[in-house]
Parts: sequence; structure tokens; C-alpha cells
Amino acid sequence: MTAQLKLEKQGHIAVVTMSNPPANTWTRDTLAGLRDMVRELNADKAIYALVITGEGEKFFSAGADLNVFASGDKGVAADMSRIFGEAFETLSQFRGVSIAAINGYAMGGGLEVALACDIRIAEAQAQMALPEAKVGLLPCAGGTQNLSWLVGEGWAKRMILCGERLTAEKALQIGLVEEIVEKGQSLEAAISLAKKVEEQSPVAVSACKTLIQKGRTGTIDSALPLERELFVTLFDTQDQKEGVNAFLEKRKPNWVNG
Repeated sequence: MTAQLKLEKQGHIAVVTMSNPPANTWTRDTLAGLRDMVRELNADKAIYALVITGEGEKFFSAGADLNVFASGDKGVAADMSRIFGEAFETLSQFRGVSIAAINGYAMGGGLEVALACDIRIAEAQAQMALPEAKVGLLPCAGGTQNLSWLVGEGWAKRMILCGERLTAEKALQIGLVEEIVEKGQSLEAAISLAKKVEEQSPVAVSACKTLIQKGRTGTIDSALPLERELFVTLFDTQDQKEGVNAFLEKRKPNWVNG
């Protein structure tokens, strides 16, 4: 782990704070730290949701520190692109619900980490961009794929090919974020949403997330049989029995995540 990534557990919620002032940029160590942290959270059955945010009032994250690429070393580029991919793909595959609390500028790899989350909540003053082409680079941590999936090819091309920076309001209009809150309120809003996840069966949520995300790589014809298969598989879990019986008995379920 690294001191530039802070982890706090609040009940069934893990809160991860990017803490690398002044702009919460990503380094090789913080990317490896995020990858390893999410893997550990995946193994913690008590954690149902993950919230990620940036420290301070100005930046969620400004992405990679460009000093890393100043030498033009292809070996460095290959290593950094690999670790970026490992970190954000691990986050995307987190078994629970991941929520980005975008508290300021989210640029480049700072937006890509939010794109790897399930849900994005932005503060009103936040701005978002994938400006890599302005410095002769490209989004290498899922940006070209995840952005296109969320907002469509046209807006992805405007942001990536034209370098267009979006306000929070425009991001909401095109489906890049799901909610806008006032300045300073994104973390509270994200935790409030994460608490709703606690009411859901974590094993059912994990299965649902798998099915929803399968739409990115498969066809509906392959997903529908899997939907039925995973439905039946839930009957091997304690949570399925607990959920149904708690409903019938008019009480709150006690999930065990298994």
C-alpha cells in the first residue's frame, strides 16, 4: 500500500481517498496500491461498496504525472500503461458497487479511474476531460472504451479527438455522470448511495453487475442464458434463503455475503 492512497472502512463501505497533492496525480506506486487494495477489498466479505474520491477542494485527480513520460522512454511507457490497465481493470471488476465522488477536476487518468467505477457523482464545479492527445499521448487506461460505452461514439470523439472539456452539467446531460451535487457534497452523496447497497444481497449484486457488464463484450443471446444460470446459482447461497424469508417474515435481512 502507499501513503498516497488512504483507506477508511465505514461499516460495509470502503472509502478510498487519492492523496497526492497538489493534483492527486497517479504514480506507479499509487496505481499498484489501488490494484492491491481493491483485490484485498474483494476478499473482505464485510465490504459491499467502494467509494473513491480526491483529497482537497480543487482536484479529484489530474491523471498521470507527465514528468514520468518526459524522457520518451518506451520501456517506461509500456510499464506505466500496463500498471494503469491493471489498476483500473481491477477496479472495474470489483465484485461490489464502486462509486466515484468527483470533487473537482478529473483529467486524463483522473477521469479514467471514475470511468472504471459503476456510478459517478460530480460536484457542480467539477470539470472533466481526456486531454492526452494535446500532449501527444492517448488515454491508455480504458478511456477510449469506457467513455464510448457510457456516452456514445460522438461525444467520446469530441472529448478525445477534439480535447473538449466538460462541465458537470454537460457531463450529466450526456450520461457521463449520474448525479450532480453542490461543492463539498460528493463524498456524502456517494456514501449515502453506498448505504443503499447495504440493503441489497451482496452476492446478488455481484451477479447482477457481472450480467450488466457482460453487455459490453458479449451479445444479448449469450447473456440471457447466463442470466438464468446465475439466478439458479443464487439458490446455493445463504443470502438467497435469508432474503426471501426476511421479506416473508417482514424483517430486515442479515446478509452474510455467501
